[in-house]
Formats: sequence, structure tokens, C-alpha cells
Amino acid sequence: MPARRTRLTAIAALPLLALALGACGYGSEADKNDEKSKVASGAEKIEGLDSVKIGYFPNLTHATALVGNQEGLFQKELGGTEAKYSQFNAGPSEIEALNAGSIDIGWIGPSPAINGYTKSQGKNLRIIGGSASGGVKLVVNPKKIKSLDDVKGKKIATPQLGNTQDVAFLNWIAEKGWDVDAQSGKGDVSVVRTDNKITPDAYKSGSIDGAWVPEPTASKLVAEGGKVLLDEADLWPDKKFVITNIIVKQSFLKDHPKVVEAVLRGAVKTNAWIAKNPEKAKAAANARLKADSGKALPAEVIDPAWKSIQTTNDPLASTLDAEADHAVKAGLLEKPDLKGIYDLGPLNKVLKAAGESPVDDAGLGVK
Repeated sequence: MPARRTRLTAIAALPLLALALGACGYGSEADKNDEKSKVASGAEKIEGLDSVKIGYFPNLTHATALVGNQEGLFQKELGGTEAKYSQFNAGPSEIEALNAGSIDIGWIGPSPAINGYTKSQGKNLRIIGGSASGGVKLVVNPKKIKSLDDVKGKKIATPQLGNTQDVAFLNWIAEKGWDVDAQSGKGDVSVVRTDNKITPDAYKSGSIDGAWVPEPTASKLVAEGGKVLLDEADLWPDKKFVITNIIVKQSFLKDHPKVVEAVLRGAVKTNAWIAKNPEKAKAAANARLKADSGKALPAEVIDPAWKSIQTTNDPLASTLDAEADHAVKAGLLEKPDLKGIYDLGPLNKVLKAAGESPVDDAGLGVK
């Protein structure tokens, strides 16, 4: 790998639909823990606000939102201001909801955050915190592909043209010295854009030879006999790269800073609880998946997937900037001006109060 590859590659993660076969025994827990998310009688509203509308995907990469909702940790910080949740299965639809005011705060992947910021000319959203790192793998059919060089000439799936895994794979291909037309996916490798929910079936049918995908799709492919040939985390410094951010509508941040701080406080406390209670947190996340989507992940999928995702308060801003550069290099994005995409002041205030170190915006913060 070229040395610069250890600094740069692309980020990860457009929506994953919860793969699931049967209940895992978490239904009753989901029902029980819903009580934790209710507004306490007589609790005081923050800034007099009745509710805050929060969006996230029913995916493991949004573990902070899943667990924080399930365990009532956001509601605890919000007091009498009710946390109202909405689930999304695609980044663009969540950005549209934010633009329309249907949500105020959201958990989302880096690519839609970049697109939402640039399309509004920097006027609508800010990234106010990190949430997750990792959880992206190249999984292949071990009978057809035994080494990284064997990927040449094969059919490899990514979730969508221009999404963060697609950009990551195109960048990796370029650094291998192979040629692929980004738009068509044709070249030394056939890049087959396939929705995550049907990628396992495409793999089983033999129509693809592997996939560069996020969790839990990667672990589902392994459960079907696939082999992890490359973990994207191994290509990054400290094995960290952004897969999920927290965003807020700029007008909401201006009008309700204390509510935003309360949600961020809930996120920080949720991440700390996940770190201290990994098995309970995994069960809570799966319970929330079942409650939100009607489907829980089977153990052979959630166990390895959970281990590969790290929750984090740090937005890992330099990796988001790298992903944008790689999309530009692939011809999928015009060079964006990302200065001002971050406002980490509220998060750093929360972290200081918790006795934790501040996080950095890599020079892309508000002035």
C-alpha cells in the first residue's frame, strides 16, 4: 500500500437495513425499556421547548442513537422536553427531513452530511459530534478470491454509486493501479452497485464475487460462507475512520442551544455506558432494532458486527475531509468548501464538564 493510503481512504456508511431471521428474545426487553424513554411527570422543559425531533437509521452503525433511545438516556437529559424519534433508511431522505424541519437533530453518515452541507451552500446543517467508527469490510467468495490481487477481474458489490463505501473501494482500486470508470463501474474490476438488503442474495446466487460493505451486511456475508479479505479499519491511522456523525439544523442550534447540549450530553453518556457494558449495550441495540423495524439480528450476525464498530464522541474530522477528496478524485464530486461544516463548541463544552478531552475539527469548524 502506498504510504498515503495509511492516511487516506474513504469513509463508510450509507444505510443498512437490519438483516434478521427471527426474534432473538429481545421483544419483551424492548417493551420494558420503552418506559425509560417516557417523559417523567413534572419534569421541567428545557428552554420551554415541548419536544426535540431526532432522526437515525435502524442500523448498528447508529448504535449510540439505538442504545440512547432504548435505555432512555437522551430523555433523562432532556427532562420535560420530549425526545421524538424518526427512523430513516437513506441519507438523502434524512437530509430532506432536516431541511423541512421534520427533524432537528440526526445521526447520519459522512457522505450525505457532506452533500447536505454543500447543496445548501453551508447554510442548513452543522456536524456537532461523532458517533461511530469502523465496521466496513471487503468480504469475498474464498473459492474465487484468495488474495487482494485476485480482486482484479472480479465482480464486487458496493451499496450505491457515490456512497462512502463506493468511494472507498474506488480509491482502493486506484491505489492498486487498476482502472475503473466510476460512473459505469466497468474496468479492471466490475463494481456492481447493489442495495445492502439484497447483497447477501446476490452473493449466494453467484452474481457477485464479493462486496465492500458496512455492518451488518459484511457479517451476513460471512455467515453465508464469505471470507473477510480486508477490514477498512486496517487502512487508517489508529484504525479509526468516521462512519456516523451527529448533525443539527443550524437554526435549531441557534434557537435552542441548551436542548442541543442536552442531546449531546445524552450521546456522551450513552457512549460511556456502551463502553462499560458492551454485552448489555449489544442487547439494547438489538432490542431497539426489533422495536423499530420488527427485526432483530441473529447472533451469528450481530456478534461479529458489534465487535467491529466503535462508538466515539470524536467526529474524526480529518477522515471526513479525506473522503471528500477521494470522491473528487473519482470524479463523483466537485471540490467542496467544507469550512464551517463543524461546530464542536457545544460538544467540547459537554466533554469538559464530563472531565474528558476536547475533540478537533481539523480546521473545518465555524469561525
